[in-house]
Amino acid sequence: MQRVTVYCASSPKTHPDYLAAATRLGEILGEAGLTTVYGGGAIGSMGAVADGALSRGGRVEGVLPRFMYDLEWGHPGLTDLHLVNDLHERKRLMIDRADAVVALPGGCGTFEELFEAITWKRLGLFAKPIVIVNIRNYYDPAIALLEQAVRENFMNEKHLEMWSVAEDVSDVLDKIKTAPPWSADDRRFAAVK
Repeated sequence: MQRVTVYCASSPKTHPDYLAAATRLGEILGEAGLTTVYGGGAIGSMGAVADGALSRGGRVEGVLPRFMYDLEWGHPGLTDLHLVNDLHERKRLMIDRADAVVALPGGCGTFEELFEAITWKRLGLFAKPIVIVNIRNYYDPAIALLEQAVRENFMNEKHLEMWSVAEDVSDVLDKIKTAPPWSADDRRFAAVK
């Protein structure tokens, strides 16, 4: 494992626990010698995860749409900044570069990224670990919704192995290492029969 893609928010107005968790996750990834790949922003959890990784000598790759760059939303101190044409290209590059995906609490953009990663995994297009970081029980409703989808036969029970949940960022690397194996062959569970 070399690169961890982190999905997170740009809002600076969230509870301080979320920003502290983002900073600490960045520090953990930097200390482990892993490259952090994220959305390229300078504020909120985005800026915090980047700053945390950089403070520990970690490499940080931002993936930023050009219109956001033009609005000066990009982090100025990244190891690499990949400018892309739109949000679709951003999401594709971020998941293509990932050896694992980690979702910190965030808004609709983070939800979209996380659920797209889960969907790709379900279809056998992405076979790497997905970790949901459940700070302050933020993701409890989303996790309950996914479990409800299984109970209502919209998903197979096997799909519950596509992600793991960390209650604290200190557990993220262990969750990545112990994620159940997944492969393109597991797409046979994509359709519930």
